[in-house]
Amino acid sequence: MSTGELLNIEPLELKFPFELKKQISCSLQLANKTDNYVAFKVKTTNPKKYCVRPNTGIVLPRSTCDVIVTMQAQKEAPPDMQCKDKFLLQSVVAPEGAAAKDITPEMFSKEAGHVVEECKLRVVYVPPPQPPSPVPEGSEEGGSPRGSVSDNGHLSGSESGVASRAFGESHGKSSEARDLIVKLTEEKNAAIHQNNKLRQELELLRREANKSQGGVSFMLVILVGLIGIILGYVMKKA
Repeated sequence: MSTGELLNIEPLELKFPFELKKQISCSLQLANKTDNYVAFKVKTTNPKKYCVRPNTGIVLPRSTCDVIVTMQAQKEAPPDMQCKDKFLLQSVVAPEGAAAKDITPEMFSKEAGHVVEECKLRVVYVPPPQPPSPVPEGSEEGGSPRGSVSDNGHLSGSESGVASRAFGESHGKSSEARDLIVKLTEEKNAAIHQNNKLRQELELLRREANKSQGGVSFMLVILVGLIGIILGYVMKKA
């Protein structure tokens, strides 16, 4: 803010969010800090590039006035986004009751003995505002997307399909595991049954051998050995 004897001017830098081929505006606020009528006039070093409304006017005592500065659309950006354009705002005490139509160039002439306050304003280009990044529906910043749930508590169509596929895969794996368990159980039961049958035959052979004369024959020994080998194989497989 510039604090002179007549006007407070804000801001002292005209900041334009520069964009090619787009007309851009910014505003100045002039505040009359006196009990007098104050006339003002705005000049620029590049009048073809800017439009100032109003470029002259009267600020009533203890009142404010807004000035709009519009930069015409530019076809190319300046080097390094630096702007050398400047503005000069002149202010002078005006006759009481004066209006904008009463302002004349002579009112701002120092040679005529008028006390003219001057304030220089810089032009600054700033980057245009960036639009907010779109956030996917159903997701939170920094988190993973979540499935949406309808009002009745059920999953939406896409999430329901994913859940169904996952359930089907899980159910299929469970069925395979169950079938394998049943098969192994059946094989184990068959081996136990075969083992019991061999034990019964072995017991029968032992009884017959006890009844025969001359003890255990050589053939009985071979038979018992074969049965033992078979039993060991069956038990190992089970």
